Amino acid sequence: MTGSITRRAALLGAAALLAPGTLHAQGAGDYPNRPIRLVVPWPPGGPIDLAARPVAQRMAELLGQPVVIENRAGANGTIGAAHVAQATPDGYTLLIASPGTVSIHPLARGERGYDPLKLYAPISQLVSSPSVLITRPDLPARTLAELVAFAKANPGKLTYGSAGPASINHLSGATLAAMAGVEMLHVPYQGAAPMMNDIIAGRVDMAFTGIGVASRLMREGKVRGLALGNARRSPALPDVPTVGETYAGFQADNWYGLLAPTGTPQPIVQKLHATAVAAVNSPEVRRVLESGGVEPAPSESPAAFAEMFLEDLERWRRAVRVAGLSSD
Repeated sequence: MTGSITRRAALLGAAALLAPGTLHAQGAGDYPNRPIRLVVPWPPGGPIDLAARPVAQRMAELLGQPVVIENRAGANGTIGAAHVAQATPDGYTLLIASPGTVSIHPLARGERGYDPLKLYAPISQLVSSPSVLITRPDLPARTLAELVAFAKANPGKLTYGSAGPASINHLSGATLAAMAGVEMLHVPYQGAAPMMNDIIAGRVDMAFTGIGVASRLMREGKVRGLALGNARRSPALPDVPTVGETYAGFQADNWYGLLAPTGTPQPIVQKLHATAVAAVNSPEVRRVLESGGVEPAPSESPAAFAEMFLEDLERWRRAVRVAGLSSD
């Protein structure tokens, strides 16, 4: 615990020392003077890609240089992430990251001492993507309490889907089962789309999924939404409680954030942070993001994002252990 507090204090202290006037003093006054590559480690058209594009376009307008989306997909996002980690730390190669890419998959591969801050310089969280626990509409449970009661009365009979082993859906379901003290069967799929099709068809009982997809299917009566996986209720579904209201400490929301290779000069990180925050907070970008089912959530500072990053990493480290994916 002492080490964690020391690290957080160091992060916050470093941010406090970075006054705006240091930007030119450290030789970054003309940054950027050429196009910036923003690596999306997933194919075009996915949720991260769709969130990255309006932010990149607005950042380009604010910086006066193109911010070019580069899709480098493969290996659950780790190909693109590794490319950025190995890039020259000059502020011209950035990563749009999510927990699955930069936290969960390294942990699931057994990297016990994994520390993303050794690979990346956090710039800012951009959005939060709340998850919703949904069920097939004919499941005899209309609340989380009723679902848990049903699971206890029918041990091992309830199934929960995921987009694959070590996905956020998988770890969220495994964590809920552990906290509730119930047995549920994990059913992995090769992606979220087939998982959702089987929930709608009644072939699998439940899953955690993004609020954008969940809210639409709930309105259409194709699924039932029982609880939110994030820490607080969402304006998009204000009447849906959080899992944490029943099981304190449960949190399984997704987020997308902006990272640079470690060693990127702090004045450049600070400039990118200010630009990213301004982009996300601009009315036109907020409208696009919210219509896509994500909530704008820029960080107060790079240090605040780093602190959240570390807390999130520890949460997923516990979830990987609960799901039996770690030998720790």
